[in-house]
Amino acid sequence: MGRSSRDVRFVSSGVKLPLAASAPSPAPAPAPSLLSAALPFAHIGRAIDAAARRLGAALPRIPAALADTGAGPPPPPPRRHGKEGGGEERVLISEVAVRGKDGEPLERPELEEAAAAALRACRPNAALTVREVQEDVHRVVESGLFRSCMPVAVDTRDGIRLVFEVEPNQDFHGLVCEGANMLPSKFLQDAFRDRHGKIINIRHLDQVIKSVNGWYQERGLIGLVSYAEILSGGILRLQVSETEVNNINIRFLDRKTGEPTVGKTQPETILQQLTTKKGQAYNTAQVKRDVETILTMGIMEDVTIIPQPVGDSNKVDLVMNLVERPSGGFSAGGGISSGITNGPLSGLIGSFAYSHRNVFGRNKKLNLSLERGQIDSIFRLNYTDPWIDGDNKRTSRTIMVQNSRTPGTLVHGGDHPEHGPLTIGRVTAGVEYSRPFRPKWSGTLGLIFQHAGARDDKGNPVIRDFYNSQLTASGNAYDDTLLAKFESIYTDSGDHSSTMFVFNVEQGLPVLPEWLSFNRVTARLRQGYEIGPARLLLSASGGHVEGNFSPHEAFAIGGTNSVRGYEEGAVGSGRSYAVGSGEVSCRMFGPLEGVVFGDYGSDLGSGPKVPGDPAGARGKPGSGYGYGVGIRVDSPLGPLRLEYAFNDKQARRFHFGVGYRN
Repeated sequence: MGRSSRDVRFVSSGVKLPLAASAPSPAPAPAPSLLSAALPFAHIGRAIDAAARRLGAALPRIPAALADTGAGPPPPPPRRHGKEGGGEERVLISEVAVRGKDGEPLERPELEEAAAAALRACRPNAALTVREVQEDVHRVVESGLFRSCMPVAVDTRDGIRLVFEVEPNQDFHGLVCEGANMLPSKFLQDAFRDRHGKIINIRHLDQVIKSVNGWYQERGLIGLVSYAEILSGGILRLQVSETEVNNINIRFLDRKTGEPTVGKTQPETILQQLTTKKGQAYNTAQVKRDVETILTMGIMEDVTIIPQPVGDSNKVDLVMNLVERPSGGFSAGGGISSGITNGPLSGLIGSFAYSHRNVFGRNKKLNLSLERGQIDSIFRLNYTDPWIDGDNKRTSRTIMVQNSRTPGTLVHGGDHPEHGPLTIGRVTAGVEYSRPFRPKWSGTLGLIFQHAGARDDKGNPVIRDFYNSQLTASGNAYDDTLLAKFESIYTDSGDHSSTMFVFNVEQGLPVLPEWLSFNRVTARLRQGYEIGPARLLLSASGGHVEGNFSPHEAFAIGGTNSVRGYEEGAVGSGRSYAVGSGEVSCRMFGPLEGVVFGDYGSDLGSGPKVPGDPAGARGKPGSGYGYGVGIRVDSPLGPLRLEYAFNDKQARRFHFGVGYRN
C-alpha cells in the first residue's frame, strides 16, 4: 500500500479457516506471535537454528586460515574460559561487527545501528556461549527489520571476530489483502499510511495483524489473519479468513420433554425476523440480537442458536432450537373508568378477553375483549399482522372494530335533579399501518370511521344537554367522521434518563356533505431523570382542534391523568389545552414508592369556542393547578397509584389509578 489507495488491493478469498471439530462454536484464534509458525515467517526461526548449529560447530574449532594472507606468525589459540554448570564452553570474543549478507557494510547506517542495539550479550572482550549468541541472533530478528541474521566467527591475529551478517527486509511498496469481505479497506490504509518506501517492520506488521483480529472480535465477528507473507517488490500479502453462515436450521422442541417435535409456527415466519442470513459473516452479537427479537414476538418460550462447524471449511450451520408458548387463551381482569366521578364503586370495570398470538402459525394476533361497568361498556376486536409479508420495512397492520359506551361527564357532566348522566356511544372501525422509520422513531398511518352520539340514562338519543348545549356538531342524533391519522413516537432511555415524545395529527375527511371536517393536533412529552436515590419526572401535553367537531370531543382538563385535585374534566374543556406536571419519587421499601407532585392545566381561553360552550355553562374556571403526595406499588398491571391532592380552590381529593399517567 502506498500513499494512495491504489496500492491496496482487496481480493475475495478462497482460503478456508479450519474449525476445531470438538468445539461447539467457533471462536477467534489468538493473534499470532511475532515469530509464530502460524505465519510464514517460520523460515526466520529455521535460519536462526541453522546459524546456531553452524556457530556451535565453528567456535570450538576455530579455522586455521588467517584473516589476511601476509607473512607472520600463526595466531594464538582461542582463549577459553571453562564451562558453565550445564556444560557449555565459553569463548572469548575480541570484536563484534554487523555486516550485510555479503559481508560488506550495510547501505543504511541506521540499520546497522538497530542491529547493534539489539545485541545484549555479544560485546567485545566478552566470553560467550553458543546459547548466548543464539539469543542475540533472536533479538536482532525480533527487532522486525531483518529477514535473517547469520553469526560468523572469524579467527584473526587479535582474536575471534564475531560478525552478524544480516539481510534487511524489503522496502514496503504495496499491500494485497484477500478474504477481508467485512473489514473496511480504510482500516488497513490507515495502518500503512506512513510506511511507503520504508523497511518492512515485522513488529509493525504483527501489531496490524493483532488490530485486524481485534476489529473482528470487538464486533462479534469470527475472523482473523490466517496467513501473511512478503512478496517480491516489497508487496505484503495478508490472507484473512472469515467464518460464514452456511445454513440456518429451525428445530422445535417439546416444552415438557425437550425432545424434537412438530411446531405450529411457519419456519419462514421465524427466518423473516432474523438479521442473520445465509452467506453472511457469522456475527455472535448479531445472533444474540436475533434471539432477543424472536423472544419479543411473544410466541416463543425459549430460543437458543447453536453454531455447528461445516467440515474443514470456514462455514458454520446455525441450529435454532425453539420452544413454543401456548398460542391462545382466555383472561379476565378489571380496572377503573376515569370518566366517572361519583360513588366509591361506580367507576369499577370488569373485563373478559380471548387472545390468539399465533394465528395460522404466522405470528398474527387476534384479540377479542369485553369490558363492562355500571355505565361503561366496550367491545373490541383487533387483528394485527406484526410484519406484512413481502415488506422489508417491518410494517405492521392492525384492523380493528369497536363498539363503546363511555360517560359523557368529562365535558357535559353536572348534577341535575331531572336528568341522569349522559353517555357517549361510538361505533368505530379502521385500519392502521405502523413501522419504525428511524432509530428510536416509529410512525403510524391510519384511516378510521366513527359513528358517535349521545344518549340519556334511558338509552334514548339526545342532541342537547340539560344546559341546552348542543351534543353533536351536525345537529343530528349522530355525527359521522372519517379520520385520516398520523402518529409519530420517539423513545430513548439511558443509564440516568429517559425520553418519550408523541406527536399526533388527525384530519376529518368530508367524503359526504354531512361528515365532519376538522383538524386535530396533539403532542406529549415526558422526560425522566435519576438524581441519586430519587427520580424526577417532567411531562407536558397540549393540543388544538380547528374545524367542525363534536362538542364531546373537546379537550377535557382535570382529573387523575391531568390536573390532580380536580374531578375529571372540572378545570375546563376547550378547543386548545396545555397541561404540565412535575413529580419527584423515591423508593421507600420493597415495591412501595413515595411521590410528591404538582400539576397545572389551562384551556388557553378556548372554552367558549367549543360548540354550545359546555364549560362556560357549568362555570368551569378554564385553568387551575393541584399538588399533593402519593404512594405507588408495582404490580403486573403496572403501578397502582394512590394520591391525595389539593387544588387552587382549597379543595382536596383522593385519586386512584392503574398504570402510568398519559
